[in-house]
Amino acid sequence: MAVYTVTDGAETFTCNAYLVTGEQTTLVDAGAYVGVVDAIRDHVDELDRVVLTHQHGDHVAELASVLDAFDAELYAYGDHPRRDHALADGDTVTVGDHDCTVVYTPGHADDHVSLVSETALFSGDVVVHDDGAFDDGSFGRTDAPDQSRDRLVESIRALLDRLPESVTAMYAGHGSVFEGDVRAVVERGLERAERREPKYPEE
Repeated sequence: MAVYTVTDGAETFTCNAYLVTGEQTTLVDAGAYVGVVDAIRDHVDELDRVVLTHQHGDHVAELASVLDAFDAELYAYGDHPRRDHALADGDTVTVGDHDCTVVYTPGHADDHVSLVSETALFSGDVVVHDDGAFDDGSFGRTDAPDQSRDRLVESIRALLDRLPESVTAMYAGHGSVFEGDVRAVVERGLERAERREPKYPEE
């Protein structure tokens, strides 16, 4: 599975948007990088689908541009005027050449999902490897009124329950791509989230 972070060139705040090539060339999240369409075209001429982990602005600001440029189908858990396919917990969606299970993981966002294949985890913002708050296992913010640390903790636990031991790559919404013992990283993120302490001092 070839995975490219097509938002690497961004100078403004954005999530990581991942282009996954294969039988179903897929963009996981669209990001907020105005150059994302050109970045995608550096690798492929066609894009089959966009799969959203959730619809916070840093994940969808350039969604319309991507859909218009490639006439791609949109997969999302939450309602969206351009959604072609509604995702639900337990669904299977092909990302590149890999079948991924959709795991509903709210807490950071009500419409948040993660994607789990036999070898990779696309975790969105529910849990990340490093994000400036913690290294080697962190978790999504839950300080906004519509967010919940308790739900996030439940989501990370559910994710661990459905995470195959064979997963060795983690593609999170922020921070760096991680390759190695993904389960250990997610477990450390859970331990930190369970403390119920503010993620950032200003929370």
